[in-house]
Amino acid sequence: MSVSAPLRSPNVQPPPPAPVLQKPSSLLAATSDWAVSLGCFAPQIFEYNGSAVVAMVGKNCFAIASDRRLGVQLQMIATDFQRVFKVHDKLYIGLSGLATDAQTLWVSHILLDCYQRLVFRHKLYQLREERDMKPQTFASLVSALLYEKRFGPYFCQPVIAGLGDNNEPFICTMDCIGAKELAEDFVVSGTASESLYGACESMYKPNMEPEELFETISQALQASVDRDCLAGYGAYVLIVTPTEVQERVVKGRMD
Repeated sequence: MSVSAPLRSPNVQPPPPAPVLQKPSSLLAATSDWAVSLGCFAPQIFEYNGSAVVAMVGKNCFAIASDRRLGVQLQMIATDFQRVFKVHDKLYIGLSGLATDAQTLWVSHILLDCYQRLVFRHKLYQLREERDMKPQTFASLVSALLYEKRFGPYFCQPVIAGLGDNNEPFICTMDCIGAKELAEDFVVSGTASESLYGACESMYKPNMEPEELFETISQALQASVDRDCLAGYGAYVLIVTPTEVQERVVKGRMD
């Protein structure tokens, strides 16, 4: 008994195999360049304006310093930009990262945003407790406010420095969603953070007096921003002791 072949129409052809689609390497490169140029990657956003902020601990005192350059990538905008702000006489905060978000976070008087929340909560704390907020408490407050915006974060990395109980210095930094990093010697943030780590590790020593602390943090910051083309143009340095606050502007290379 013979088995007949299945019937097939003579005009119907089998479908061709599906083609394998591959994106050309040139298109991949163009897509990558387009994404980077628009700042679609977080590291690019943090490096858009450039910044350098450092806080350092001394003997019953602390210093916090920042560079003074404001730019749009390699384009110069200003050479007197402020990144360190006063909370009260013994507590300061420095904001590195995207300059517009730093200003929104601290100095915006138009939007009811983090600046007014911070000021409101600190003044409410003063009225309720009849004392200034401790640095540790303020750090937790800033961390909570940043974490609230974690799905659309402020591209800022705060540095908080203050004098706590018995004039013990306290310093910390955090990322853009409020993850705190505590230290007992120094903390850094900004585009010059890698060179700042090296300079501070080389120059720092414990229990420095205010004048020696000023010299150390100034030299460390100047040496670091000279190795970062997105930061520099002088420095703004604050030395805070239990009895006084010294504000100094350090001249640096202007090229």
